[in-house]
Amino acid sequence: MSTADAPGATGPSCPVHRRLVLAICCLSVGVTGINLTIVNVALPSIGKDLHASVSSLQWTVSAYALVMACLLMLSGSMADRFGRKRIFQLGLSLFALGSLLSGLAPSAGWLIAFVSVQAVGGSMLNPVAMSIIVSVFTDRGERARAIGVWGSVIGITMAVGPVLGGLLVSGIDWRAVFWISVPIGIAALVLTQRFVPESKAARARAFDLPGQVLIVALFASIIAATIEGPRLGWADPWIIGLIVLAVLALAGILVVEPRRAEPLIDLRYFRSPPFSGANLISVVMTAGLGGFLFLNTLYLQDIRGFSPLRAGLMIIPMAAGQAVAANLSARLVASRRDRLPLTLGGALLAVGAFLLVPLTEHTESVYLLATYAIFGLGAGMVSPPVNHTAVSGLPPDQVGVAGALAASARQFGSGIGVAVTGSIVAGTGTGTGTGTGFVHSSHTAWAVLGACGLATLALGVISTSSWAKAAAVRNGQQLAAASIPESRGHPAPSRFADPIEARKE
Repeated sequence: MSTADAPGATGPSCPVHRRLVLAICCLSVGVTGINLTIVNVALPSIGKDLHASVSSLQWTVSAYALVMACLLMLSGSMADRFGRKRIFQLGLSLFALGSLLSGLAPSAGWLIAFVSVQAVGGSMLNPVAMSIIVSVFTDRGERARAIGVWGSVIGITMAVGPVLGGLLVSGIDWRAVFWISVPIGIAALVLTQRFVPESKAARARAFDLPGQVLIVALFASIIAATIEGPRLGWADPWIIGLIVLAVLALAGILVVEPRRAEPLIDLRYFRSPPFSGANLISVVMTAGLGGFLFLNTLYLQDIRGFSPLRAGLMIIPMAAGQAVAANLSARLVASRRDRLPLTLGGALLAVGAFLLVPLTEHTESVYLLATYAIFGLGAGMVSPPVNHTAVSGLPPDQVGVAGALAASARQFGSGIGVAVTGSIVAGTGTGTGTGTGFVHSSHTAWAVLGACGLATLALGVISTSSWAKAAAVRNGQQLAAASIPESRGHPAPSRFADPIEARKE
């Protein structure tokens, strides 16, 4: 096993087992990947045991994505300031505690609260793990391979989640889907303390309290209004208040953030069409994926009467398609072909969702498996080029912040997808959202997910056009020029259109 001195370490110099550090980071973020899909399989059992409504089940899933989306950038900033190892360990502790408490939740309200604690910890894992890997793997080739392994582990664990969830719910209880994370979190915490070196950024970004408050207000009000609107009525004073709050929060971001010396969200990034397009693609693609998993879980278990294990096994074609397509897409991206995987992926997402529009209570399993595979191929095809497109045209020293914004967009998209599709099926007047009313209303929900695929296709074409690439280059040059005084006269990188080329230089 290779060793090296960790760059940026704050403590005394000591050998660092880089591959072991990578394994620890993979173990830690793998548990968050499992959590994204394992809980969906348990939703019907949670609903029956805790007498939870569809809106409560929506909040169980959306609260995790919402908290993650709001805190990802803050957690990355805290790690740079206070130490990556320290924040990573805090995240593991909170995630394990939240998982333990979630498994003990006596009601849906408490479950949502404890899942939120879990998400606070989760927000400290993914971005910080990436920073740790970058700080330990200094060779560019090794770093690229390490990040590739890290990314593949997240995908694999997301695919394993439904099957593992089905086994746990069928063999033990729905509470076990949360408890499984506790021993993993504790093991990762002990290993981190022993083997992961401490490191900090040479210059940490200042904390932007107004920006953080505005982001929380914007995301939370949108998701809350979407979930509760069908239940309370869109004319209800609370819903109107939430909509007004969302508008005011957005206006506040547009007015306040450009005036901050170091804003939480640098709005200048959005002048780059590839960056803006990639973030919109992240939102609509993950909205489709989140809505897909939510609807399918309720359909397979509540309508078809499948056991949690069988429902989890039914999702395997989707997960397998996602894994195969992601590998192929990554190769296409490496050969500078962002447009092909984005547009092909969007088309497959649309086809897979639209094929589920005529779903009935007796649709053949073979038909379901085929459509799931098509949808999974689309999701896998889109994921790799989104990150590459997001940072096209940005200076390399700002790629990390751009990546955090894209990650926040993905989490928000997942939450909004569950909120929208759940609201459609919850508004059928069936009480629990099951039965004939659920099937009929799900036709509209599947059509909405198909529209997400079409939007992904269209945005993929626009954000990879010659016009978009030229605008990204100009914006990158402007960002680099503006940062020169702050970097004490250090010269700006010579290229901005492609961060991969910048690294090669």
